Amino acid sequence: MVTIKDVADLAQVSITTVSHVINQTRRVDPTTWQRVTEAIIELGYRPNALARSLRRGETRTIGLIVPDNSNPYFAELARAVEDAGFDRGYSVILCNSDMSEAKEAAYIEALLSKRVDGIILISAANLREKFSTIVRSGIPAVTVARELSDLPIDQVATDNEQGGYLAGRYLIELGHRQIGCIAGPRDETPSADRVVGLRRALQEAGVPLPSELVIRGDFTYESGRQVMAELLRRCPDLSAVFATNDRMAIGAMNHLWRVGKRVPGDISIVGFDDIPIAAMTCPPLTTIAPPKADFAHVSVSLLIERINAGRTEPLRVVLPTRLVIRESCRAIT
Repeated sequence: MVTIKDVADLAQVSITTVSHVINQTRRVDPTTWQRVTEAIIELGYRPNALARSLRRGETRTIGLIVPDNSNPYFAELARAVEDAGFDRGYSVILCNSDMSEAKEAAYIEALLSKRVDGIILISAANLREKFSTIVRSGIPAVTVARELSDLPIDQVATDNEQGGYLAGRYLIELGHRQIGCIAGPRDETPSADRVVGLRRALQEAGVPLPSELVIRGDFTYESGRQVMAELLRRCPDLSAVFATNDRMAIGAMNHLWRVGKRVPGDISIVGFDDIPIAAMTCPPLTTIAPPKADFAHVSVSLLIERINAGRTEPLRVVLPTRLVIRESCRAIT
């Protein structure tokens, strides 16, 4: 294996001079710099990036933990974070927790042991201990979509309640009064705020949302099918459904097709997330779109600001959603 000493011998300079050329830590005479560079190329020398990073106290890497990278929403978000990190000179290590709290905790320990410069965490559940572990390590971190106002950690969130409100108001404006909801699996998840927003929009219009018409799914396509079947059983006159993510909305649409009901002719559907396939369904799905690119850029910017500037005051940024109107809803005349 080629060493830095081999480069120094070929270029006829000291090892220290080669180090200054590689790390750009001191001005080197242009002629000498050229000679060292040519020696590096000729020998095919690759500096030990890990050793250099440890000497500098940085690795130029960011850890990203997501709950489920098979979910197109998290896949898009991970790609956007990777792009934003790359633009700022950082590599991103992606970890998929599979919605497992134990796996998530193990990945946090692994990233800390690898000396990453920072962590972006989209947590499977709001457990304080794992966030406290990151805080105690001194590694800068940003949490996405979790309320942790009493911990010194940056937070980036979608205005989920606003998104649910937009969906509810849109359905009300179309004349719907028999509305059901496919909720998420937990009360503390961001999807719970989407249900709160839906309720607020319906209450303002004097439209009830009975508790029996709010049924939990687990964010999967199959659970959307199952919950849609149950909603129809409980309310045969249902005219519209708000699903708190697009995969469940698409599952609901599939069930309706299987039982001979038309979307939007018989039942209107609104989803949440605006995943790529939402525009490809038949009919294309009306949905609430979080600003995924902004999510990524803000998260990476906050993290790098802490890494470089040493900012200690925690910041919380809430990003708005928007309604994307396609063809899965119709007006009731």
